[in-house]
Amino acid sequence: MKVWLIGAYGIVSTTAMVGAKAIEKELVPTYGLVSALPFFKKIDKYAPFEFDFGGHEIRILPNAYEAAKQHWELNRHFDKEILEAVKDELELVVAKTGTAVNCGPGILELGKIETLEQKGFSLEEIVEIVEKDIRSFADEKTVVINLASTEPPLNFSEEYHSNLEGFERMIEENKKEYATASMIYAYAALKNKVPYANFTPSVGSNIPALKELAEKNKVPHAGNDGKTGETLVKTTLAPMFLYRNLEIVGWMSYNILGDLDGKVLSRRENKESKILSKDKVLEKSLGYSPYSITEIDFFPSLADNKTAFDFIHFRGFLGKLMKFYFIWDAIDAIVAAPLVLDLARFLLFAKMKGVKGVVKELAFFFKSPMDCDVVNTFEQFEIFKKWFLKLA
Repeated sequence: MKVWLIGAYGIVSTTAMVGAKAIEKELVPTYGLVSALPFFKKIDKYAPFEFDFGGHEIRILPNAYEAAKQHWELNRHFDKEILEAVKDELELVVAKTGTAVNCGPGILELGKIETLEQKGFSLEEIVEIVEKDIRSFADEKTVVINLASTEPPLNFSEEYHSNLEGFERMIEENKKEYATASMIYAYAALKNKVPYANFTPSVGSNIPALKELAEKNKVPHAGNDGKTGETLVKTTLAPMFLYRNLEIVGWMSYNILGDLDGKVLSRRENKESKILSKDKVLEKSLGYSPYSITEIDFFPSLADNKTAFDFIHFRGFLGKLMKFYFIWDAIDAIVAAPLVLDLARFLLFAKMKGVKGVVKELAFFFKSPMDCDVVNTFEQFEIFKKWFLKLA
């Protein structure tokens, strides 16, 4: 199958490419891949583990190998021999120039960039170019996945976001102030009947206009914000307190990270989307809102080694207040990259099975799943597994 990655030279994208090619060459095992679990064995019939990659990028680099090497030099997040073994395949992945419309000041932290809007293109021209790039790569077994930097929260417009007619008028009238890059990529994918997943907290396809387009074109899509680390633990632990009738009085989450993701999130506007995504899960898990603090801070020397410190204050029998602490310490790209490959495979499976619109059953993979209030990891997994087994 083919996977078009938005943010193709980022650490998650390049780690996914390295991992995919290394697994194809049988150099590494399949740890971390949900699609490799026995429950999902039949996925091989619909989406064999064979990938071609392409994508859009705003950072100026010659190819995916050079981008992967740059990330490796900073993080050493896998054996160098693995990278060199897939060098030839990654050198073939040369990203197209993308857009960063309304991506916030965080993108200034990415270094030297080149965008379509910098070249003076109108919104309509940007959309046409993005569509052309995707069409030139895509076939019937292609999925688009957004892995670009987090955008600021959307300022929703009833006129331009609530229906497809208004959205397309926004493009025609060059109303850039109402558009975001993630929307443009989602629109280009869904318009060309290519399944789309939003692995970021950005809006992506999560507006009525693009949900309408997905239904109209009978295309599956899913999101938002891949659930990979601290929030995965949070949505796994919170149900334990609920099931044992222990009241959570307060939950503090403090996240530190470096690398480009940390630099982007060091800007308040970009950080806000991520914090909103993380904060929602407690109320949905518990049915009430304990006092909560969620902080994300840039810590340069950590690079991609994202660390989260969580403190939980809870009340038990006889009203006694007690404490629970945990630390999550993981390479962000290593826990995220396999889920990118999983989502690509399961969205292709959904398309082949005639599924259209928001695939709520893929909520298991996201912090803020579209059109789904279930955030309990265990419940999500059972819903997902039953959906797959029923269709397969």
